[in-house]
Amino acid sequence: MKLLRYGRPGGEQPGILDTDGNIRSLVGVVPDLAGEALSAESLDRLRAIDLATLPLAAPKSAPPRLGPPVGRIGKLMCIGLNYADHATETGAKLPTEPLLFMKATSAIVGPNDDVRIPRGSTQADWEVELGIIIGTAAKYVSEEESLDYVAGYTIVHDVSERTFQKDRGGQWTKGKSCDTFGPIGPWLVSKDEIPDPQSLNLWLEVDGQRRQSSNTRNQVFGVRQLVSYLSQFFTLHPGDIISTGTPSGVGMGMKPPTFLRAGQTVRLGVEGLGEQQQRIVAD
Repeated sequence: MKLLRYGRPGGEQPGILDTDGNIRSLVGVVPDLAGEALSAESLDRLRAIDLATLPLAAPKSAPPRLGPPVGRIGKLMCIGLNYADHATETGAKLPTEPLLFMKATSAIVGPNDDVRIPRGSTQADWEVELGIIIGTAAKYVSEEESLDYVAGYTIVHDVSERTFQKDRGGQWTKGKSCDTFGPIGPWLVSKDEIPDPQSLNLWLEVDGQRRQSSNTRNQVFGVRQLVSYLSQFFTLHPGDIISTGTPSGVGMGMKPPTFLRAGQTVRLGVEGLGEQQQRIVAD
């Protein structure tokens, strides 16, 4: 099941993708794809609907703007250095426990919205990541039961400004949270369609040139570990998203380092979760 939100920024409506790739409206079925609508019981009810009975919101031939597939995201938690090859390319020591940081929710945009390079930026970088969407409040959960609290998965583009992140003092937040630095989507893919989140190919291209290519099996800390680990420190609420880290191939790891500039196009994808595409523009 592929759930999505479509329409103008701030006015997105809930929808579902049918087997022909058309968007069917969920208006009147759920208020939004947020909160209780992400629970296992709610997703079971949506799964039981005959999609042909739902209004056609947009045919595959004329897709609308897609927003983030989840509304009212409370926390966007990110995991740093979660692929050994990425830690190596950045010259960082591999963490012994998950390295956590947060991305401001004001950075969140739709999967194909423009990414705006902020004023003063000289090192805007790309990072394709698997995102975990929480469906049920999770607190002190074990690794064995952790997937019971997951609604599904999505793609997160963890855009980063390395100068802001590494050279301007303090924590990473200022380099991770610039406006538009959190494209999410295109869909929330329910977990029944992704039986093994540790076997997904992920990739990213800049202007058609492949920069990142890996598989989630290469993660240092897997999905089960991350959900359980984070829940030991704070409650994960429905709609919270965990962005699970990026593999090697980022701009700062290239020789010489190479960064995004206005006029470029970035495409990225995760197996079974669709693709994103963003135009890079100057703020």
